[in-house]
Amino acid sequence: MKYLVKDLMVPISEYATVSEGATLYEAVAALEKAQEEFAHTRYSHRAVLILDKSGRIMGKLNQFDFLQALEPEDNRADQVNDLRKFGFSETAIVHQQEQSPLKGISMDTVFQKASEFRVEDYMRTPSDGEYVDENTSMNTAVHQLIAGHYLSLLVTRGKDIVGVLRLSDTFAAVFHAMKEKETKE
Repeated sequence: MKYLVKDLMVPISEYATVSEGATLYEAVAALEKAQEEFAHTRYSHRAVLILDKSGRIMGKLNQFDFLQALEPEDNRADQVNDLRKFGFSETAIVHQQEQSPLKGISMDTVFQKASEFRVEDYMRTPSDGEYVDENTSMNTAVHQLIAGHYLSLLVTRGKDIVGVLRLSDTFAAVFHAMKEKETKE
């Protein structure tokens, strides 16, 4: 595969973004709008980039982060993982969560609270391994995605972030390259 990262990246101008201080609801609305406007021939967006006051990317919020933010404090994933460490089965964990006093909270209440939550409280700050230069070979980028278990990488040109390399687009390119090779043989 002779692609460079810049050949497959989604430019920042086509990506969902919100400013620091935005609510989770505003972030979901931006994600929905980006999905509607994005070319129907590609996979839809699964994250929103968070911009600081100077317009630089400070973090991202993916679909998992959105849902985790809506989870009541008593049911958070880190607490569930603690139960797993002590050998509790999935059945026991689910039963414990169903018995939680917060079980009776309606989803309408949870959704209403989401309009009060700020994106920076739930976003993920990219690690050093989540950046890739636009002129990097796809072979190297694939290794970086795999090694870090990343769903996307922020693409840089110098010190600026210019795009997002998504695992879904990378997979599609690899699949099509394999398919093309197979049909030639």
